[in-house]
Amino acid sequence: MIELQSPVSDLRLALVQSELEWQAAERNRELLQLQMQKLQGKCDIIILPEMFTSAFATGSGAIAESHPGTTLAWMLEMSRSLDAAITGSIAVIVDGQKYNRLLFVTPDGGSHTYDKVHLFRMLGEDKRYSAGKSRLMLSFRGWKIFPIVCYDLRFPVFCRSTRQQAWDLMICVANWPAARNTHWRTLLQARAIENLGFVAGVNRTGRDGNDLDYIGHSAVISPMGEEQLQAGNEQGVFTTTVSAAALAAWRRQFPAWMDADEFELLDCK
Repeated sequence: MIELQSPVSDLRLALVQSELEWQAAERNRELLQLQMQKLQGKCDIIILPEMFTSAFATGSGAIAESHPGTTLAWMLEMSRSLDAAITGSIAVIVDGQKYNRLLFVTPDGGSHTYDKVHLFRMLGEDKRYSAGKSRLMLSFRGWKIFPIVCYDLRFPVFCRSTRQQAWDLMICVANWPAARNTHWRTLLQARAIENLGFVAGVNRTGRDGNDLDYIGHSAVISPMGEEQLQAGNEQGVFTTTVSAAALAAWRRQFPAWMDADEFELLDCK
């Protein structure tokens, strides 16, 4: 039987589920740094929520920083000192255009970016921000990683792992309101099951400047759709290890990927 190549080493994840202060970048970096410091040498990837410096601010007065800017420099320094990759999204402005930009930085000084493709029209994100044009696939410590941002989670074709672009771990950073918590938990499980990969979703807690409530429920879902980690509704840093052996074993035992429809996902329009 042809096998879908899987990683050979386990990967340690840290999910930072936190309240975010409204459009207070320096304060949010300070608060997150306090939570992250305890992770030195204890994990491979630290995952922060969507728009972790500002919360989900999409109005005309929303603050965005230049890129590269202060937050990227802070992430690179934290990544180096903690010996872990760090990812999360922030609002940036480039050539007069605003983007909800996910940053993925590594301890060796590497950095990758992904601009959110599916903009949340229900709160006007599509009116104030520009959409990204393509997906990001990257490799880190032997794992093929596919990062997305919040609303992207609802679109299974966009999230699809294919033979040409297969992922082992999908990371979803989010500001997902409590009112649609059932959707959040269901979609995380669906993406893991249908793609035979691990899914890590990180959400925030508290109330934002739009008077929306968030109850966290950050989670890591196994390729079988089981909740390996469920953070509940409290602030905190939650850690778990995703198993390379378990991933490879399930792909051998249940090779549904061999019968998947073939298609090519072109750059997004």
